[in-house]
Amino acid sequence: MQPFFSDRKNFAWLIAVMALMALNLVSIIYRTPMVPEQEWAQKIFYLHVPSAWTGFLSYFIVMVAGIMFLSKKDQKWDRVGLAAAEIGTLFIALVLITGPVWAKPIWGRAWIWEPRLTTTLVLFLIYIGYFMMRSFSEYPERAARTAAVLGIIAFADVPLIFLSVKFWSPEIQSHPQVEMASQPPGILLPFLFSLFCFTILYFLMLRYRIHVLKLHDRKDRNGI
Repeated sequence: MQPFFSDRKNFAWLIAVMALMALNLVSIIYRTPMVPEQEWAQKIFYLHVPSAWTGFLSYFIVMVAGIMFLSKKDQKWDRVGLAAAEIGTLFIALVLITGPVWAKPIWGRAWIWEPRLTTTLVLFLIYIGYFMMRSFSEYPERAARTAAVLGIIAFADVPLIFLSVKFWSPEIQSHPQVEMASQPPGILLPFLFSLFCFTILYFLMLRYRIHVLKLHDRKDRNGI
């Protein structure tokens, strides 16, 4: 199997993604308006929210791949689920890093145990357990089935994260509730562009990681 980026289409995709992400960064720094109450901290929003969207999208793919693996018994879906779980957890880690960076100047503390932050941390920890289970299991086939079930169940935390502001009383809510549709074009358009860039980057990363996992499986079968 040839290297992933030796394919011209994949290499062109890589160049396009790098250009888009660079343009996105320039747009965030120089083109987005400065919010008086938050100043530079507000610009993290254009990275924080797309990271969360990408992570949740990836966990949705984990759930779908888990359902397909349990029903089809096709190893291909286990690779998709594992790749999506790895990349989703990477982006959720970015969420948990950028969130406190924003919170420190705004709330005065990097972390408070408010519902949305807490439920996001719980999701991250579930997937840390997911990887530990896969790493330490002596039976790969059983681990793949267990991982598929865990990935399906874990996705239940994603809607809980979104709805956490409705489940708990307003007194303990600190997370800003931004209605994007009501935002001025100067904020909305760069946000949508950043969301697009992160999504394109994600699917490139997913395809690349699936390719690598497929190579590993082929080497294992051949005893290399």
